[in-house]
Amino acid sequence: MRHMMIAALMGASLLAACAATPKPATDSLDMVARDYVALTLEIGEREPGYVDAYYGPAEWAEAAKANPRALPQLAEGAAALTRRLDALPTAGLDAESLQRRAYLSAHVSAASARLRMLGGEKMSFADEAEAQFGVRPELRPLSSYDPMLARIDALIPGEGPLADRVAAFRARYVIPKDRLEPVMRAAINECKARTERRMTLPAHETFTLEFVTGKPWSGYNWYKGNAFSLIQVNTDLPIYIDRAVDLGCHEGYPGHHVYNALLEQTFVKQKGWVEMSVYPLFSPMSFIAEGSANYGIDLAFPGHERTDFEKRVLYPLAGLDPATAEAQTQLLALTRALARAEYTVADAYLAGRIDRETALDQLQKYNLIARDRAAQRLSFIDTYRSYIINYGLGRDMVQAWVEGQGPDHWATTERLLASQTLPVDLDQATRRP
Repeated sequence: MRHMMIAALMGASLLAACAATPKPATDSLDMVARDYVALTLEIGEREPGYVDAYYGPAEWAEAAKANPRALPQLAEGAAALTRRLDALPTAGLDAESLQRRAYLSAHVSAASARLRMLGGEKMSFADEAEAQFGVRPELRPLSSYDPMLARIDALIPGEGPLADRVAAFRARYVIPKDRLEPVMRAAINECKARTERRMTLPAHETFTLEFVTGKPWSGYNWYKGNAFSLIQVNTDLPIYIDRAVDLGCHEGYPGHHVYNALLEQTFVKQKGWVEMSVYPLFSPMSFIAEGSANYGIDLAFPGHERTDFEKRVLYPLAGLDPATAEAQTQLLALTRALARAEYTVADAYLAGRIDRETALDQLQKYNLIARDRAAQRLSFIDTYRSYIINYGLGRDMVQAWVEGQGPDHWATTERLLASQTLPVDLDQATRRP
């Protein structure tokens, strides 16, 4: 029934929808939204991975695959959508429709920026991030992180480089491979139980867990529609015990799985807003998705609750000594303050101001990771570039916005996840006196 309703909005020709020819006077948000989906699917045919999730009718994707426009025509299609959105009258629109118009405008603008990049345009790291995700990151000098390194140096005494000492310390917390699945399932189940107590999830939502190799990321949620996700965990490198809760919350509950399921339920199924049936990876949507998924870890396990759960359940499952959990927690709290140092490294590396070996050295020093993990992280930066701002900066902005709305952080987060809130909305709200 949902597909029939959306297909009716789509009209007879997907590929003709975004043509640069003038639209009739009856143009509407629904018509622009359907053409935005066509544009996004066609960009996905030109850049594998651009479409992170799509759960609209299969014939739409088939039409895009059959005859995708070339990059210049896609760029003109994006420009035409922007002109149409600008021309739509706003008088008489309610707040929800005004937000919908702003949401579409922001995502069409991000698509236009991505198309320019695919066409060869070079942008600075900050310009690229702002153009695609709607937020301009601060790039602090690496030296500004040295005081935090000094604090960690005092916590982890010994000889040799600090990154090596931290890596040796962290090696004590690796989950044995033969215990990885029960540990991960226990963590996800707890994340889900805590989320279900505070949020109303769609009926019959579920996920499948897989372990994979050969990826530039440590975990990924592939949302398939109908409240179902495939959650993959990359086992190329050893997985630390703290990553179980991280991945369980971030990829699952109340993170990506819940975010996508609530968007599908609220907008696609209930409202028939077709633009939410597709998720372009390089868009403001990702800033909200990654930021809320990282904030969801702290939301589900506030204060000391995470360490208590890990000591009581996960450490025994992994065969690790729970008596050492406090030291691990203390280290993680300090290293979190180093998260944005990689923005500065990525900026210099992607611009060609430093070479690969220098970038690896800097990631190792300021992320306090072993060389193999620095290489994996640099592979992620090679692949996703300024996307990395969505994790740390996204979490901080989501947290500031949620906790500035009042004491019920779960209700506010649920409202955020089921909305078309943009990064600029978070920023404006947190800047108000």
